[in-house]
Amino acid sequence: MIQMHPEILQKLTAVVGSSYVFIDQETRNHYGHDETENFVFPPSVVVKPANAEEISAILKIANEYKIPTTPIGARTGLSGGALCIYEGIGLSLERLNKILHIDEQNLQVIVEPAVITQVLREAVAEKGLFYPVDPSSQGSCWIGGNVAENSGGARAVKYGVTKDYVLNLEVVLPSGEIIWTGANTLKNSTGYNLTQLMVGSEGTLGVITKVVLKLLPKNTHNVLMLVPFYNAGQACEAVSAIFRAGVVPSALEFMERDAIDWTLKYNDTININVNDNVQAHLLIEVDGNYSDILMQEAEKIMGVVEQFEIDEVLFADTEDQKNALWKMRRSVAEAVKSNSIYKEEDTVVPRYVLPELLRGIKSIGKKYGFQSVCYGHAGDGNLHVNIIKGEMNDANWQIEVPKGIREIFELTVSLKGTLSGEHGIGFVQKNFMNIAFSKVHLELMERIKHVFDPNNILNPGKIFPDNL
Repeated sequence: MIQMHPEILQKLTAVVGSSYVFIDQETRNHYGHDETENFVFPPSVVVKPANAEEISAILKIANEYKIPTTPIGARTGLSGGALCIYEGIGLSLERLNKILHIDEQNLQVIVEPAVITQVLREAVAEKGLFYPVDPSSQGSCWIGGNVAENSGGARAVKYGVTKDYVLNLEVVLPSGEIIWTGANTLKNSTGYNLTQLMVGSEGTLGVITKVVLKLLPKNTHNVLMLVPFYNAGQACEAVSAIFRAGVVPSALEFMERDAIDWTLKYNDTININVNDNVQAHLLIEVDGNYSDILMQEAEKIMGVVEQFEIDEVLFADTEDQKNALWKMRRSVAEAVKSNSIYKEEDTVVPRYVLPELLRGIKSIGKKYGFQSVCYGHAGDGNLHVNIIKGEMNDANWQIEVPKGIREIFELTVSLKGTLSGEHGIGFVQKNFMNIAFSKVHLELMERIKHVFDPNNILNPGKIFPDNL
């Protein structure tokens, strides 16, 4: 453990107050993990600043003493982005949790990073506005983490991901300087786009303290259907076919059979019957302001899926039914986690090749002796691959499974895809980055990191391969 010299602790305490500096083991362990497997990397000290100025002072101290400093959000991440792998300062942003201003005239909102995503979505909805980004963990994840990881969610297929809504950011640089990265405008062609550079940078370039987000008018109607397929490959084939028919759903989610079964066992409040020969489901939503147009789109979708081998399609007639279907989809990750030790990969490919990706994943699983449970945002080609330990022995789990994961990523890249659609690279995927990027790519990224953070204090050990 990095020992925090009393002088350093005194300086940190002078910045935030003694009530917000923690060195006890229980607190350090609590902030030493996220939702990535079973990793725990306690920081040497947990510090909870209240604003950008306090964060600035903390980073100046960290730079002076060359102390690794890891921004910590809601800890719902799945790539280890918030793990303090070199100990040091765990910088919890939980006190920066206010919605500062909802601008109804310009359809914008200014928020601090610890605002829960669902809380923001509900707050703007009360004003007739819509923030579309809806990760499965929206009830617990924070806006700051969404920006750091460029989160997506079910409605990214129609509305885009976090980057498409971030207009401007207040950021504390590793040096302690506080900057705004852009402007609160819908268009900005003024110099390098530092705002978009920060989005998805996983806390390695700066600490986000305010976020200006674009909003949309709220839609008034939606149609939701659950389509059971007898063949999982055909479910993937239907995804591209729906778009080719001229329909852009607001959500198009894929769940294979095990994902459904485990979720129904995990949450017995969800009551959906699944016939024995059903292998996969598509959850499909269309939204808008005119119900007649939505029904026409639903009919087009039915025309497409009926070309495949399907069971009876369930149309959600009430809000309760819609909520139950979405609850089932959003519970999948928790259900898988409760069932077994697992590793989750976040592959993304052009949606037309989803069937080939799914077949390849199953073939690789047979080769290396592991089971996989797949689900995800099929409408934008984003497939979450949960590799299940089950009865596999520890040696194979540690040695064989990483070989299989590398082959899955090699397959993904060969299909013109990439390693992560929305979870980020963080700690657990960093040594696979040479599959997606050449040495030139990685060295360019590393140079950018060095410009922002020459002492490598901010979230070190993330994104870049160990052997770069």
